[in-house]
Amino acid sequence: MMCKDTLSDVRSYSYNKFFILLVFFAQSATKKPRKSPGDKGRSESGARGASRGRANGHPQQNGEGDPVTLFEVVKLGKSAMQSVVDDWIESYKQDRDIALLDLINFFIQCSGCRGTVRIEMFRNMQNAEIIRKMTEEFDEDSGDYPLTMPGPQWKKFRSNFCEFIGVLIRQCQYSIIYDEYMMDTVISLLTGLSDSQVRAFRHTSTLAAMKLMTALVNVALNLSIHQDNTQRQYEAERNKMIGKRANERLELLLQKRKELQENQDEIENMMNSIFKGIFVHRYRDAIAEIRAVCIEEIGVWMKMYSDAFLNDSYLKYVGWTLHDRQGEVRLKCLKALQSLYTNRELFPKLELFTNRFKDRIVSMTLDKEYDVAVEAIRLVTLILHGSEEALSNEDCENVYHLVYSAHRPVAVAAGEFLHKKLFSRHDPQAEEALAKRRGRNSPNGNLIRMLVLFFLESELHEHAAYLVDSLWESSQELLKDWECMTELLLEEPVQGEEAMSDRQESALIELMVCTIRQAAEAHPPVGRGTGKRVLTAKERKTQIDDRNKLTEHFIIALPMLLSKYSADAEKVANLLQIPQYFDLEIYSTGRMEKHLDALLKQIKFVVEKHVESDVLEACSKTYSILCSEEYTIQNRVDIAHSQLIDEFVDRFNHSVEDLLQEGEEADDDDIYNVLSTLKRLTSFHNAHDLTKWDLFSNCYRLLRTGIEHGAMPEQIVVQALQCSHYSILWQLVKITEGSPSKAFMLLCDLLMIFSHQLMTGGREGLQPLVFNPDSGLQSELLSFVMDHVFIDQDDENQSMEGDEEDEANKIEALHKRRNLLAAFSKLIIYDIVDMHAAADIFKHYMKYYNDYGDIIKETLSKTRQIDKIQCAKTLILSLQQLFNELVQEQGPNLDRTSAHVSGIKELARRFALTFGLDQIKTREAVATLHKDGIEFAFKYQNQKGQDYPPPNLAFLEVLIMAFHTYLEKFLTEQMMERREDVWLPLISYRNSLVTGGEDDRMSVNSGSSSSKTSSVRNKKGRPPLHKKRVEGCLEGSWLNRNENIHTPGALQAPQLTSTDFALFLMTVFMVGKSQCMKMMTCFYLTRRGLMEDDAEPIFEDVMMSSRGQLEDMNEEFEDTMVIDLPPSRNRRERAELRPDFFDSAAIIEDDSGFGMPMF
Repeated sequence: MMCKDTLSDVRSYSYNKFFILLVFFAQSATKKPRKSPGDKGRSESGARGASRGRANGHPQQNGEGDPVTLFEVVKLGKSAMQSVVDDWIESYKQDRDIALLDLINFFIQCSGCRGTVRIEMFRNMQNAEIIRKMTEEFDEDSGDYPLTMPGPQWKKFRSNFCEFIGVLIRQCQYSIIYDEYMMDTVISLLTGLSDSQVRAFRHTSTLAAMKLMTALVNVALNLSIHQDNTQRQYEAERNKMIGKRANERLELLLQKRKELQENQDEIENMMNSIFKGIFVHRYRDAIAEIRAVCIEEIGVWMKMYSDAFLNDSYLKYVGWTLHDRQGEVRLKCLKALQSLYTNRELFPKLELFTNRFKDRIVSMTLDKEYDVAVEAIRLVTLILHGSEEALSNEDCENVYHLVYSAHRPVAVAAGEFLHKKLFSRHDPQAEEALAKRRGRNSPNGNLIRMLVLFFLESELHEHAAYLVDSLWESSQELLKDWECMTELLLEEPVQGEEAMSDRQESALIELMVCTIRQAAEAHPPVGRGTGKRVLTAKERKTQIDDRNKLTEHFIIALPMLLSKYSADAEKVANLLQIPQYFDLEIYSTGRMEKHLDALLKQIKFVVEKHVESDVLEACSKTYSILCSEEYTIQNRVDIAHSQLIDEFVDRFNHSVEDLLQEGEEADDDDIYNVLSTLKRLTSFHNAHDLTKWDLFSNCYRLLRTGIEHGAMPEQIVVQALQCSHYSILWQLVKITEGSPSKAFMLLCDLLMIFSHQLMTGGREGLQPLVFNPDSGLQSELLSFVMDHVFIDQDDENQSMEGDEEDEANKIEALHKRRNLLAAFSKLIIYDIVDMHAAADIFKHYMKYYNDYGDIIKETLSKTRQIDKIQCAKTLILSLQQLFNELVQEQGPNLDRTSAHVSGIKELARRFALTFGLDQIKTREAVATLHKDGIEFAFKYQNQKGQDYPPPNLAFLEVLIMAFHTYLEKFLTEQMMERREDVWLPLISYRNSLVTGGEDDRMSVNSGSSSSKTSSVRNKKGRPPLHKKRVEGCLEGSWLNRNENIHTPGALQAPQLTSTDFALFLMTVFMVGKSQCMKMMTCFYLTRRGLMEDDAEPIFEDVMMSSRGQLEDMNEEFEDTMVIDLPPSRNRRERAELRPDFFDSAAIIEDDSGFGMPMF
């Protein structure tokens, strides 16, 4: 029996075990398996432990690429947060320690920490010890952590992080949060982290705690609602008659109310722990972001659960933080308060706070942070909307003047406040009665009067456009009521209505014109905004509708307004701005030509009546707009305009004749007639071409009479000069339209005339007339020369009119181009244009030598005479420009044998000839040139690393010359040891600076140490006494030195005199560098005492044998230098030299591309 029972128990146990296994496998098929707590505890490299997120939020993933930690799941955000929380709750029910460990690691990893809390740490260590351990494993190399990392991914992570906490509390609100384990653990951990010295821990835990508090507040609010409902149900049930009362229901309701009260008390304890343990300390944290988080969330609590939080105990923290030194925190305070003041039911609870902190809020409208100022104004507007008595007149006036602020958002916010205060109607019955009226009796009539009074009291009349723009978004209906405005101006006031004063009418006209401009242009006035933005389709349609509306109204009203106010210059000047915003097609399409005639008649009357410049310029501009050729009314307006000008020109000519005939006896009437008529014509001449009326002649007569007799009134002289100036400008426009080249020549001549040389010869009094072109004008002049002078012949042939084969046309075109270049070169020579502009001219010296070589050479010569240093800088700049152009064409790896590279080298050789043979005079200029050249060659480092040559290194091949010391500053040991081909320019350049020879470069390339010995002989023809010793010295000390060291840097160069340098330079020209090196070797040995005094070397292959070749050489130098070799006892006369071995082509076609080291 016992065995049977035992067998039955075993069978039952087996069935149960089998059933459990079935359930387990069924769950495994639909859900990812979790490892047992034992597995997690035994190994740190388990599935969950090995897959912890890396530092700074960069997760590790399992082999299948799926996220395996809470941090990874939340960061990726691929799963719905509801399902993520449900999975965690399920794991918590199975093993709450493991689930809480996941949650703890979630907060640790969200802080960017590399560390992982293990199960034994969680069970055996205090929170403080765990936090200290995690702090030690923090990545100190980077200050970034997930909440501060840039990019959309991390911005999304922040929202996912906050959402996860909210969903977690919402899903746990009915059971888990009351188990006295989960919430205690989380709150304890977050409190410890929020007190950490590590910013990432403090920031992340504070955000988590504040979101946790917000979720708890929501739970507490729900509990409070349930409590109220339960209490009402209980009261209703208890008030029933005894017979109908259900005692069981009463007991259930009492039990439920008690349970809800217990839950409420527990939630309140949790909230108190978070508030006192975290908020009270962190709302004044040193980090602004943490303070902002606290203030933002307390605003949410007060709005969500106002019964518990909207009191002075919590509001004081917001009020204190209004004084925060960081604009971000102040901004959060204002937005939190806005959410409270929006609800008018909360005003009674905010009354004490408003009285206490109102002054601070009003003062924040002037905050240095514009965003804060805008929100402060909006908050003051909400306070005004809730209670007008809350703000004093002084408080309102502090906001009023902000409508004139240059910062548009501030001004618009102030405009909304002004609209609420002055223009909002609060009586619905009065509104309905007034809405049926139109014009001056409409609801807007009094409001427009109020706006005018506000504008006048502000005493900022020049800022009417700013006031209109500030009110445009909030008071657009009022500002577009042009019918009401014109009736207020045109109609007489009704009985009992106060008439507008002259000052008020002027202000209303100014405001009306500003509203017209705002509606027609649909963008803020100048000074507000960063520019015209692209209008949306809706805004564009509104703009067109407004423009049509104002055009149709003012086409009729404007002539009447001009007629009424024609005597007032200020009003007329403003009214005449209106036609520029018209849609002028409406004159034709609407058959309103009679109104156009009325407008032209009024404008003519205004011109005849006024001589004020503002009025006349407004009339001139109006005629110019109406005369636009795109409209059909152009002919009608042009006839009226021409008739008006004819009358004034005829009057001007007669008055000038009368004035000149009267001479000194002219009375005031004669002077006034000339001056008034001349003012009108000058104002019209500014916008209209009146050259056909020949106003210049009579103006010139007036000026000449004033110069000769000195009796001309100053005002007439000023107006005559102004009118003459406009005449010249209109003539210049015609010239420019016909021929740009003529305009360029004229401009160059004007710059020459009005240059600084105008004051020479004791004419300092003309200094105000001196004009120095700025960099922009100089750049445009140079661009014109580049576009019209240095052009290919094919392009010029295509641009010429007439027969392309006509040789005469080609010569004429070339002559014009030469004139343009000469005119610009004069500006450079006379120091009117900066000398560096000549670099773009000089670089074309070789390419366009046949066309402009003489002009460029003369310009180069003159600039060198003016300033040798600046000239050298300009020369090197031209070479650098050519080099850069070549690099852009061919890339960094230049083909040094190409024609382009040879062209740059040849240009450098030509530049060398301009420096002359006198070292003393040219030393500083040459030094400057090489400094700039070396700096350019080493200016940029190779992006591949220091082992690669600088990209401009090949420029040294253009710069070969004796300037070694400055180069050494840029060299490194690695550079000096490199021998690849890409480093060849540096090796060649450095060797040439040390020895001046080409054989060194060849020896570096080939490794050969052999060279030919110079032919040395005694002056009497006998063999040299020490020839053997010299040759041995050559082979032993020079060539062997090349074999032993990389570069001959140890050899000290002898000091050359002017005579030595001249002889050497001439030698280079004639025999090339290879032969010159041999001779320089002997020369060096002689200077060092290695040759006898009477054994001076004679160069057989040096000099030219004919006078013609010498003249050819001198032609290169021209006036730049004079070749004058001093006499020598060992030098033969030129006539006795052997036939010449000089070949000009050899200089250009040398191996290196040069016949000599540069300069």
